[in-house]
Amino acid sequence: MGTRAGGRRTGPKCIAIVGPFASGKTTLLEAILARTGAIPRQNPVSSGNTVSDHSPEARAHAMSVEATFATTDFMGEQITFVDCPGSIEFAFEAEPVLAACDLAVVVAEADEKKIPALQLIMRKLDDLAIPRILFLNKIDKAIAGVRETLKMLQPASSVPLLLRQIPVRKDGIVIGSIDLALERAYIYREYAESQVAEIPNDDKARELEARFSMLETLADHDDHLMEQLLEEIEPPKDAIFDDLSADLRAGAVTPVLIGTAEKGNGVLRLLKAIRHDAPDVEATRKRLGAPEGQTVVQVMKTIHTAHGGKLSVSRVLSGQLADAAELFLSNGDTTKVSGIYKMLGKDQIKQTSAKAGDTVALGKLDNVKTGQTLSSAKGGIRPLVTLEPPQPVFAFALRPKERKDEVKMSAAIQRLAEEDPSLSLRHNQDSAETVLSGHGEMHLRVVRERLEGKNQIPIEGHAPAVPYRETIRKGTQQRGRHKKQSGGHGQFGDVVIEIKPLPRGSGFQFSDTITGGVVPKTYIQSVETGIRDYLKTGPLGFPVVDVAVNLSDGSYHAVDSSDMAFQMAAKLAMKEGMAACSPVLLEPIMKVEIVTPSDATSKIIALIPQRRGQILGYDARPDWPGWDVVEATMPQAEIGDLIIELRSATAGVASYKAAFDHMAELTGRLADEAMNANGKAA
Repeated sequence: MGTRAGGRRTGPKCIAIVGPFASGKTTLLEAILARTGAIPRQNPVSSGNTVSDHSPEARAHAMSVEATFATTDFMGEQITFVDCPGSIEFAFEAEPVLAACDLAVVVAEADEKKIPALQLIMRKLDDLAIPRILFLNKIDKAIAGVRETLKMLQPASSVPLLLRQIPVRKDGIVIGSIDLALERAYIYREYAESQVAEIPNDDKARELEARFSMLETLADHDDHLMEQLLEEIEPPKDAIFDDLSADLRAGAVTPVLIGTAEKGNGVLRLLKAIRHDAPDVEATRKRLGAPEGQTVVQVMKTIHTAHGGKLSVSRVLSGQLADAAELFLSNGDTTKVSGIYKMLGKDQIKQTSAKAGDTVALGKLDNVKTGQTLSSAKGGIRPLVTLEPPQPVFAFALRPKERKDEVKMSAAIQRLAEEDPSLSLRHNQDSAETVLSGHGEMHLRVVRERLEGKNQIPIEGHAPAVPYRETIRKGTQQRGRHKKQSGGHGQFGDVVIEIKPLPRGSGFQFSDTITGGVVPKTYIQSVETGIRDYLKTGPLGFPVVDVAVNLSDGSYHAVDSSDMAFQMAAKLAMKEGMAACSPVLLEPIMKVEIVTPSDATSKIIALIPQRRGQILGYDARPDWPGWDVVEATMPQAEIGDLIIELRSATAGVASYKAAFDHMAELTGRLADEAMNANGKAA
């Protein structure tokens, strides 16, 4: 255990590293691990050899595609860092992770285009009440002044961004930083600890101004500090550090540190801020509402390793955990720990036990899922975290190239869904397709690559079938007679039916007006069965809806009539009658709600008609400054790859929800294409 000023003991910490795509999160983690001695040197992301992006998919696409854990030691304290993906397509990876973390380091840069993505991350931290530090990365490439940059970034944060450091420049190049709390300068050295220096004379006035601004913000939550500032009394440094720590933990401010992760600059100051200011596991336990006096474990991620089987990466929120310990799920089921491991990327280091604050991988908890809460209390405790994946926005139908791989594929997808709870798998009975849904084209591309690479299952994929239907525009009356004689008992069924269209959304209605027993009651049900069977595939090749059929007349044979004969007669009548009822194709129309940054709203509105959509209206997104909500209706056939265009128009941050609204007639070329794709010509 480490010791803080004042003697307060702190346990192991768990820190999430979050931020927009390509902001430098993986690079920062690599720099931290190198600085703390967990790895011998800092590798650039381009080398394909970083601790975090160790999967083939991450290296192939040069982006994080899953949360990665790495535990290191700094000044006698153990810290586990979790590198979370920056792309919105993999954002759900962070949800079960963040809940059990003590603090988030938000990696950002001076890029106005990334502010909406930064806002999404900050809002999630607000929702989960996670304290945060903002690390302003790539400071060596920033053109604007750091305070101007903070003004640009402030709309992304619901609380003040509190500048703790300002850059030191020489000939316009950033060569170091000044810590406003310590009133000390640090001159950067690549991949090494900065050199302590006096504040340059040219920077003293700028430092005093920035420091006073920091103290003014802190004084908003400290009346005594406010009095000192008004009376021009210099506050003690210890009191300033106490305020910085208290305001961070309370979520009242977001301290901002600066640096360049690629060169290892600013990393040591960040680590010291984490060590001194981040809440400990006790604060996290209280935030989640975990009970005292027992062992409580929160599962953050599930990993299926090639040789070690299933691992459940978990945070021990309280108590002690030994190998072979029995734990209880919230439903009362039990599970047994089989191995405790410290994580360093893809590598695991075996441990004999774990204590409160530790983040460890637990082996072979086969009945345990990501997000679940485990406890030593018999019967378990209530879940501390509720996971609600967002609605999928992209899907494809998949099947193995070899039929012999179907069972293997199903098992592999089940494992992938355990690792990534945001994946959705369903079987479409109408089209006999297995449909995998996720949060973007890249999200599902990675899944496919894992099926084909890690699991060695060649896959065929295509866009899922649109659930077209067909109906009729007019009615008719039709006789259907099934008669067959082939020695012994023959087959005889004779029906007269009336077919009529129904209002949209009515489905199917069957009735009979038989009098005099011309069709015995025992066979009326057979007639309905035959009609329903025919309606599964109408004259255009799709299921038929919004049709009423009445059985009005017919005849039977005392010996040769049967259930099957009347089913066949009904099908014949429907087949001949439906062709005369002006059949027409119907396509599903969805109601779509698109959320987008306001500066892209005009682009979104312009693309909706291009996809045969109809705009219903748009308005400001409630409680989301700088965002709009656009509502429209759009054919389901046009939604399949909508998310790709939305993300392209919004620097990767727009999303949508869709729900079925109604069916509408589809004619002309598009109807012909739909029928041809289904194997039926008009």
